[in-house]
Amino acid sequence: MNFKRISTGIVGFDEILKGGFVPSRAYLIRGGPGSGKTTLGLHFLAQGFVENKDSLYVTFGEPAEQIKANGTAIGLKMDGIHFLDLSPSSEFFTEIQTYDLFSPAEVEREPTTEKLIECIENLKPQRVFLDAMTQFRYLATDDFQFRKQVLSFLRFLLESGATVLFTSEGSESAPDDDLQFMSDGVIHLDNTLEGRTIRVSKFRGSDYLSGLHSVRLTAQGMKISPRLQPESHRREFTQNAIASGVPELDELLHGGLERSTVTILTGPTGVGKTTLGLQFMKEAAGRGERSVIYTFEEATENLLIRSEAVNIPVHAMLDRGTLSVVPIEPLLLSSDEFANLIRHEVETKQAQIVMIDSVSGYRVAMRGENLVRSLHSVCKYLQNMGVTVILVNEIEEITGNFRATDVGISYIADNIVFLRYLEINGEMRKAIGVLKKRLSDFEKTLREIEITRYGIKVGKPLTKLRKILSGTPEWETDNDHLK
Repeated sequence: MNFKRISTGIVGFDEILKGGFVPSRAYLIRGGPGSGKTTLGLHFLAQGFVENKDSLYVTFGEPAEQIKANGTAIGLKMDGIHFLDLSPSSEFFTEIQTYDLFSPAEVEREPTTEKLIECIENLKPQRVFLDAMTQFRYLATDDFQFRKQVLSFLRFLLESGATVLFTSEGSESAPDDDLQFMSDGVIHLDNTLEGRTIRVSKFRGSDYLSGLHSVRLTAQGMKISPRLQPESHRREFTQNAIASGVPELDELLHGGLERSTVTILTGPTGVGKTTLGLQFMKEAAGRGERSVIYTFEEATENLLIRSEAVNIPVHAMLDRGTLSVVPIEPLLLSSDEFANLIRHEVETKQAQIVMIDSVSGYRVAMRGENLVRSLHSVCKYLQNMGVTVILVNEIEEITGNFRATDVGISYIADNIVFLRYLEINGEMRKAIGVLKKRLSDFEKTLREIEITRYGIKVGKPLTKLRKILSGTPEWETDNDHLK
């Protein structure tokens, strides 16, 4: 079908609806108190004003002046929205109106209907938001009359050229199932302890992004972060190796890390995982490529100080725009919001390397979601866009039995590079090795690694040590050669 979509006024919501609402259709907005139904409606109407289209807000409950004040507070232009206030005034209570011969529904229905018809015929709005449609239930004598009245009213609006959003106040005693059948689309807003979400369960005439998507109500209104759909994103890129700039390390990796691969840097705390990732970014910056670090645990200033101390010029990289350090507070950000931050860096700022530091910090942001599924989605998107991914994974055990990861994400990785502490002659030292590399061969031996003020130094293969992965290696003796 060829038609121009109607923007919702919220960028993320337009993406979920594959461009916006289908014109001249009616959509039900469901949700409990405080879920954001009114805010969504105001964005929809304010967008009409931006496009020089007449917009109408019909309110049965909250006074129009209060709605205008709330909309102005989040930066929306209320002057361009027309209001039809059908909410009861204080005089209704003080005058104590009663109906002796006729039911309240019969008395109230006609004047209400007349006001609606007059306003719509005079204004001819292209966008209408009605809050709440369930108020018509009190103007009908029974369910049959309610359904007939709502259907005829929606048809009247749609035939006048309007795209309609309407809310419901459903409850267990008065469910809104009938409204869901009558609408062309159903949008659910939820507000739970895990956070705010939006979901589309019905959308006639168009595809849409299914599932739950994150919602945040801010001082600038509603922000929607669509759930990442990796298969919907792809970009052409040239497959080549990304060198570290440390010859011995590149020998270990047989040239470096391939573009569009996922690398897990794993090891105990303080062993140098973040610094190792930054070394690849330093080399990429020399080629004019942009990298971004999302740090969930370490303060940005501490990261910058540590990096400069080991000859990684992060300040110069930041000044030239070849590096971005983004601190993330996992308790304040959902996985969908984080994924949209990454998309902005990749699609708008052309980031070529993305490092997540660390997986354990990312797990906190999941809010009970499946870590592996979410991380798989992010990594798959980045690979499709030709971006190299570095995941920093911390192992709790400093020495002892070797494990690549604690959270079952090894299958995601194309490359696994591990760092370990070694105790040799009573001295604490470090080793680096490669456990997995999908696209090329790699050196099977381990090498000693040092992080000095001159940068990363990697030694020759440790061919004379045994039991390195135990953390307490032993020197090979002459007798061992005879076995």
